[in-house]
Amino acid sequence: MRLRALLETDALGLRLLGGQDELDRTVRGVMTTDLRDPSRYLSGGELVLTGLAWRRTPEDSEPFVRLLAGAGVAGLAAGEAELGAIPDDLVGACARHRLPLFAVHETVAFASITEYVVRQVSGERAGDLAAVVDRHRRLMTSGPAGGGPEVVLDLLGTDLDMRAWVLSPTGRRIAGAGEPLSTGAGAALAAEHLAATRGGRRAPHRVALGGTTYSLFPVRVPGHAASPGGQAGELRERALSDWLLAVEADAGEWGAPRLDLLQGVTQLIAVERDRRDAARTVRRRLAQEILELVQSGAPPAEIGARLRVAAPVLLPGRGAAPHWQIVVARVDWDGEGEPGSVAQSLLEEILVDPVAAGLESGDRIAVAHTGGEAIALVPMPAPDPTEDEDGDGEGTEAAGPGGLQADVLLAAVRDPLTAGLADDGRLTLGVSAPVRSAEGLRGALEEARHARRVAAARPGRVCAAGHHELASHVLLLPFVPDDVRRAFTARLLDPLRDYDRRHRAELVPTLEAFLDCDGSWTRCAARLHLHVNTLRYRVGRIEQLTGRDLSRLEDKLDFFLALRMS
Repeated sequence: MRLRALLETDALGLRLLGGQDELDRTVRGVMTTDLRDPSRYLSGGELVLTGLAWRRTPEDSEPFVRLLAGAGVAGLAAGEAELGAIPDDLVGACARHRLPLFAVHETVAFASITEYVVRQVSGERAGDLAAVVDRHRRLMTSGPAGGGPEVVLDLLGTDLDMRAWVLSPTGRRIAGAGEPLSTGAGAALAAEHLAATRGGRRAPHRVALGGTTYSLFPVRVPGHAASPGGQAGELRERALSDWLLAVEADAGEWGAPRLDLLQGVTQLIAVERDRRDAARTVRRRLAQEILELVQSGAPPAEIGARLRVAAPVLLPGRGAAPHWQIVVARVDWDGEGEPGSVAQSLLEEILVDPVAAGLESGDRIAVAHTGGEAIALVPMPAPDPTEDEDGDGEGTEAAGPGGLQADVLLAAVRDPLTAGLADDGRLTLGVSAPVRSAEGLRGALEEARHARRVAAARPGRVCAAGHHELASHVLLLPFVPDDVRRAFTARLLDPLRDYDRRHRAELVPTLEAFLDCDGSWTRCAARLHLHVNTLRYRVGRIEQLTGRDLSRLEDKLDFFLALRMS
């Protein structure tokens, strides 16, 4: 805004005392001060408000005005409440330094002037930024010349002093200007956004996190949004796939122009999201073709040929054929026979490294969707040079100790996804072992599907199981009915728990340690820091209370299963 606009606002009660020729100066801010030297707090362009408490003698005016002029302030407004008329020495000093001087009537509060200037300056900045955003949108619509969402977020920071980030549905940072969010904040904001969306609250959603208020705006791709009055399933799946714009500010304090500006920013980001989704189509098609070959029982040579086509797309610049791993995911909604289709986009997000930022971090992920399942073909690091690399590995031979781990995949995304699934959805996920040949993919697919069924038998909204869990009798535990579990564990363990409560004897921990040590008296006593005779006494008490014999394999196995199911 210009200084001239201040005189034209009657409510401010300003009277010009000098500087008529300088009224076209731009006001970029406002500062109230009575310091003798406020220059260290000035950056230029401010309207300085003062009550003149710094003035003790007429000689004080000259150095005060000289400091203001040197700092490049736009003008000075002096209050009449303290001294009445503005002193002539101050008027003269301002005239010598060509600094516009206003008198503020004693009935006008400095706070009123400050509020007016801030509102006008912010509104003009928002208008200028809106024009920039509109120009940037046109650039990005016709090509990548606009520079992506990072440019617009940077403009929000520099022009409106607002920090903002684009986050995935799981809270992963996709774009942002300035410092990243604190550890865990992205996931927490995503969880709040999903919970608010599933709860039917209108955006923007205002969230207080760690003493800071954030405003959350959904980023919805044109053509992907649910139709008015759409089905509940359509709305909840959209909530799980939308990006969000998180702004470190309270949108409840904004006017309509600024809200419209932020909505424009989300539309601009949606253009980039749409472009990203279009690029992902190629990888999805590759995964679909390979999956169809695997499921139809195609010869390994034909599947291998398709893998060789896929490898350069998923691993650009890598010459060696990778190992592969298969991940299967499914989203089920209560009361519906058919699973949700959102599993494909969710699995693509889950497979991205949670600490990886940017739009290109998912470029090595190919996910197909068939029969209600999302199936990912994930390339693994190339084999160690000391391994056999002739490509004729057998069956489901693993690529080594590496590879995706089921629990690790969900660790960073469990909370936001649980919020998005609310009380009517479930996500289950299964992970195969890495395989090193086309011949092993069919077995890997069945392994991943079986692991997902194991996960589905577990409680919770977000569950996963990996190939390691399929090589043990523990695999059977999830399929034991709940009432059978309770009866079995109560019969074996309740007598021990009751005894422990009464006598603090630690029989249950002793039993666990004894089984973990394979019945070795010396190793178990050393682990528990007990004398062997004390250990023998405790084991004898366990056998007496339960009627079992811990020297018998059958009884050891029963105790082991009871502890696992408890």
